[in-house]
Amino acid sequence: MKKINDLFFRLAELLLVLMLSLMVIMVFGNVVLRYGFNSGIISSEELSRFLFIWITFLGAIVAMRENAHLGLDTMIRLLPSVGKKFCFALSNVLMLGCCALMFYGTLKQHQINATTFSAVLEVPMSWVYGVGYVASVAMGLIIAGNLFRLARGDFTDDDLIQVQDSEDGGEQHVIGAAR
Repeated sequence: MKKINDLFFRLAELLLVLMLSLMVIMVFGNVVLRYGFNSGIISSEELSRFLFIWITFLGAIVAMRENAHLGLDTMIRLLPSVGKKFCFALSNVLMLGCCALMFYGTLKQHQINATTFSAVLEVPMSWVYGVGYVASVAMGLIIAGNLFRLARGDFTDDDLIQVQDSEDGGEQHVIGAAR
């Protein structure tokens, strides 16, 4: 199972790189064409916008796996182990609810988006906004896995804090708490 999980996230990261590269090439090429040759690629702007939507959602999935989303952990660090577990479970259940709402909202909009086509590329908008399905299911699975691991007791107190320290290696300082 871990192998499939790792493969999915490697694929997501590869897609992110490919989409961002394509977006940069199209936007840069269009700028050069417009200012240098008074021309441009009509579909470039629309496709770049659609890629940006997918990059945002896929990036959020990858960031969730790595606990790279912004968070505030000052109060959580001060709590005893039981309080940390409660807050961890509560926040994950709330996030799971948000994933369910996102999936439901995407599902409710699907029929409208399937019959609405983009202006230039003329693709159904369900392909653009269908990333809501991917994001809600992937994030929901990550959250469900976290809740399952919590129920099994696989988390240490440090794992219960879903905020990473900054990448500069600096230590976070909490007023009144000893580390």
